[in-house]
Amino acid sequence: MAQQETRQQGDGTLPVDDEGYIVDTEDCEERERAHRERGTSRPITVVGNPVLHKECKDVTEFGDELAQLVDDMFASQRTAEGVGLAANQIGVDLKVFVYDCPDDEGVRHTGVVINPVLQELPAERRVLDDSNEGCLSVPTAYAALARPDYAEVHGQDVHGNPVKVRGTGYFARCLQHETDHLYGYLYIDRLSKRDRKDALRQMAEGTPRYETVPND
Repeated sequence: MAQQETRQQGDGTLPVDDEGYIVDTEDCEERERAHRERGTSRPITVVGNPVLHKECKDVTEFGDELAQLVDDMFASQRTAEGVGLAANQIGVDLKVFVYDCPDDEGVRHTGVVINPVLQELPAERRVLDDSNEGCLSVPTAYAALARPDYAEVHGQDVHGNPVKVRGTGYFARCLQHETDHLYGYLYIDRLSKRDRKDALRQMAEGTPRYETVPND
C-alpha cells in the first residue's frame, strides 16, 4: 500500500498508509534498539499477580513518563525474548502494549498501541487459526487456542494521536493476545479447564529463562 504523510516528523510517530493504518514494518531494528537502549528491563509478572487479572486504567497523560514506560517495555520484551508485552506484565496498571512481531510471511512489525480497542469482525471475516500460543506471564507453557487469523486494533500512539493497526496470522494473534492482557485476560483464561490445567502444569514444571515477580 502507498505510504502517506508522517503526522509529526522526527518525533517517533509512524507514517500511515492510504487507508489510515500505521506503517510499522519500516526501520524496525533501529526503532526497537533506540527504545530498549533508553529503557530499563523489568521482571515479568506471572499468572496469579492481581495486576494481570483486572482491566487496566486508560492512559490520559501523554508525556515523558509514558515515553519512559514504553522504552522500559521494549527493553523488558527483548530480555524475555518476547514478541509482545503489555504494561501489566511489568506491573503497570495502564493500557499500553508494545510489539516486535513477525507475521506469517516473515515481515517484521514493531510498534506501540495506547488504549487499544480490538475491532469486532463480521462473521464472514472470522477465519479461525488454532495454532499454539504462549505467554511471558505463563512461562514455559503452550496450548492450542483458536483465534481469528486477522485482527485490527484502534488506539493511540505515545503522543495521543489516533492509530489503527492490522495484522494477519501470527501477528494477528499477537494483537489479540496483548489487547486481552489490558482487559484482564490471559490466554489460558480462554482455554478449556483441562487445557488450562495442563498449561499451569507445564509452567510449574518449567524454569523461566527471564526474571519474574514472585507472587506473595
